[in-house]
Amino acid sequence: MGAESPNEECGLFGVWAPGDDVARLTYFGLFAQQHRGQESAGIAVSDAHNILVYKDLGLVSQVFNEATLTTLHGDLAIGHTRYSTTGSTTWDNAQPVFKTDGAHSLALGHNGNLVNTQELADLVAQAGAAATTDSDIVTTLMANEMAVLGGLEGAAMRVLPSLQGAYCFVMMDERSVYAARDPYGVRPLSIGRLPNGFVVASETCALDIVGAVFLRDVEPGELIRFDDRGLHSVRFAESSRRALCIFESVYLARPDSRMGGASVHESRREMGRILAEEYPAEADMVIAVPTTGHSAAQGYSEVSGIPYGDGLYKNQYVGRTFIQPSQGLRDRGVKLKLNPLPDSIRGKRLIVVDDSIVRGTTTKQIVLALREAGATEVHIRITCPPVQWPCFYGIDMPTRQELIGADLTVEEIRAYVGADSLGYLSLDGMVAASGGPKDSYCRACFDGEYPIDVPSHAGKFVLEDQLRLPTA
Repeated sequence: MGAESPNEECGLFGVWAPGDDVARLTYFGLFAQQHRGQESAGIAVSDAHNILVYKDLGLVSQVFNEATLTTLHGDLAIGHTRYSTTGSTTWDNAQPVFKTDGAHSLALGHNGNLVNTQELADLVAQAGAAATTDSDIVTTLMANEMAVLGGLEGAAMRVLPSLQGAYCFVMMDERSVYAARDPYGVRPLSIGRLPNGFVVASETCALDIVGAVFLRDVEPGELIRFDDRGLHSVRFAESSRRALCIFESVYLARPDSRMGGASVHESRREMGRILAEEYPAEADMVIAVPTTGHSAAQGYSEVSGIPYGDGLYKNQYVGRTFIQPSQGLRDRGVKLKLNPLPDSIRGKRLIVVDDSIVRGTTTKQIVLALREAGATEVHIRITCPPVQWPCFYGIDMPTRQELIGADLTVEEIRAYVGADSLGYLSLDGMVAASGGPKDSYCRACFDGEYPIDVPSHAGKFVLEDQLRLPTA
């Protein structure tokens, strides 16, 4: 993970596999996606008669143990690991969300962020209910429709078209698992095949860990159902264009996942190669900011001919600097998390490859620490353009005021972080490395072009006149 990269949204997993230990499969699927959220984890399981939900605050390995998993029996399950983008970190906001009226039950996990939450909340309030997050609102709307229509599929087909924003859902009733992806496909969702069933997950690395064979991605605007009738697909919306979050390739996804058919590791290596061509430097060693910088640093080394080595050690067990509340704690936190290897870097000119600079404070700390450890020059290379716009679609990008790239030039950022030089990968370079055409990605945090309309009240982030919204 990069020095101060944005927090991920959430990790989703769903499985229908009668005869398998579905709770354990879900546990491993969530474990593989722990990087997508560290605040809470939960599993809902059904034995075809009752849904049982277990969730708590903490990491997957803290929430679940052998004793808990052995109590979760069933043929189908969904799981969720959460980083909050709306709603505070409380037990009530942990997922899956569960609703029942006695006759109909459903559990739901959500990745992404809706932009018409206010209108949806008004609908929920009119029905005499209350909700604390957009996920809770959707589950309440689904439950209300289930009571009328008698089934989750009909309820989903009624509710999903009314949602605006970025979303992937895994849902279940007592007998079936459902998965849905917004019409733009902003967030990833993949389907895998087990010997006796199906799984669905935010990232393909979670399919690998449970021994599932990748079938395909859930299509934008598609609702999938898995049950004893097999795999069933229905469209709830037409997809006018695709807009997969390009930050998944840059930073969010694990390098051993595939995103939109492309290997994330290979995409990042290619980012490093292009970066070496766009921003070369005279240096003795290329190092990465662990761990997302590794693939790109290898690519940079390959093209530049400068040896790749280790210069920073990351303590994997320290909480993220990005999550800590005060600037003082953030400044101290990087020392806990990243430590230079002085014998490796003393007397050397370094190229330091990282995935992004958000606030700039952590990069500044790294440059200082490398100089104190004896580096003679520090050249920072970033595998994406400056982050200039907030994200409304499920990544915790701060307000424009906090984004160093929104107000400062590259030279001003270089001076602030104290580097000898600073080079950002071009937008075209990032897109080319990711493997798809430019219009198949959401690039809003880099160029302000938001694929989905963002109402002026959608966030605390920006004024309406600061947004360049699509005219279509």
